Formats: sequence, C-alpha cells, structure tokens
Amino acid sequence: MIRLDHIHKIYPTRAGDRVVLRDISFSFERGEKLGIMGRNGAGKSTLMRLVSGAERPTTGEITRTMSVSWPLAFGGAFQNTLTGLDNVRFISRIYSQRADANIDFVSDFTELGPYLREPVRTYSSGMRARLAFAVSMIIEFDCYLIDEIGAVGDARFHEKCEAELFGKRRDRAMLIISHDLEYIKAHCQRFAVLNEGDLKFYPNFDEAYDAHLRNLHIGEN
Repeated sequence: MIRLDHIHKIYPTRAGDRVVLRDISFSFERGEKLGIMGRNGAGKSTLMRLVSGAERPTTGEITRTMSVSWPLAFGGAFQNTLTGLDNVRFISRIYSQRADANIDFVSDFTELGPYLREPVRTYSSGMRARLAFAVSMIIEFDCYLIDEIGAVGDARFHEKCEAELFGKRRDRAMLIISHDLEYIKAHCQRFAVLNEGDLKFYPNFDEAYDAHLRNLHIGEN
C-alpha cells in the first residue's frame, strides 16, 4: 500500500510562496491502476516525485509498504558523468542484480546502440527516458510510476513498453499521469483530477474527463 496523508507542497518564489499541492490524501494498493489528469503546471509531476521519494512534502506524511519505482520517464536517478552501461552496472550492484544479464536486456530494449557507451549527460531527453524505462524493468518493483512515457519513442517502442508493463507486470500497482487521456482510459480503473492544488476523485473516466475539460476552459478564460 501507498498512503498520502494531508500532503502539502509549497515552493518559495520571489513573488511569495506557491502552493502546488493542498491537503492531498489518498491511498492505493497492489494491482490498482490510478490515472491522474490535469493541465500543464497543475502539479502532477510534483505529486509523482513525492510518491517516488525524489522530493519530500512540505508537510504531511507518505507511507509506503510497497517498493516504488522512480518515474519511468524521469532520468534524474542517473549519474550524468557515467555511461549508460556504467549506470546499469551501478544500479545492478545497488539492487544485487546480475549486471551482465541486465546489460543485455537494457541494450536490446533501448536500442541505443553505441550511445550506451557514452556519458548520460550527452543523451537527449528521449534517450534518457528509454534508459530509465529499461532500467526500471530490470528491478521488480511493486508499484510503477508512469510519467508521460507514451510521449517517448516510436510505435514499436510503445508496444514493447506495453508488453513489459501491462502484460508481464499487470499485477503491480501503477500511478499514471499523461496528457494522452486515451492512454489513461485504457489502462486505469481509478481516476482523479488535479487542479489548483486540489485532487478530486471521480467514479469513472467520463466524469473525470468532463471535470478536466471544465478546468481547461476555466484556465483559458
């Protein structure tokens, strides 16, 4: 289980404190697929980083009794001065994995070819996302955090991601944020909308989608 209790996230700015998340509380269990909608800047990626542990809330508590991946389209866990291969070796050592088998998998899955032997700092955002996804697949997490992974790569890469996540790991918990709402509809059973720091849950996709559209129209006025 992952439980968020009264989470607030505030970023100080020159114009004053900016409240990104306001009194967020929810939980989800192994096997649940939760999709979160929201316009740009609503705080979706911030929420994802808090769940992963990459950031800490300003106030509130997050309880994790499941192992949690880093956001799959987030390459912040990598050492930029190391090559892709050295990062795989490093992460394999941390998680007591066989580096040689993991390197074979990552090389085949990412199709980065000779770039795996280049420092990660030279990678494009798409290359980093491919590497982050593949490395996440070599570690068997209980919960996977999916941050706009559908925007990375071509159709064949998307098919490989689908098979790994929703085929081989269909029994895992997943928290998904994406601007591709059809992706959320296809893969999630619970739906919520984040707007102006507030997170609201809806009983089905259609009601969540309508609320998301209303928020978009309000934001444009």
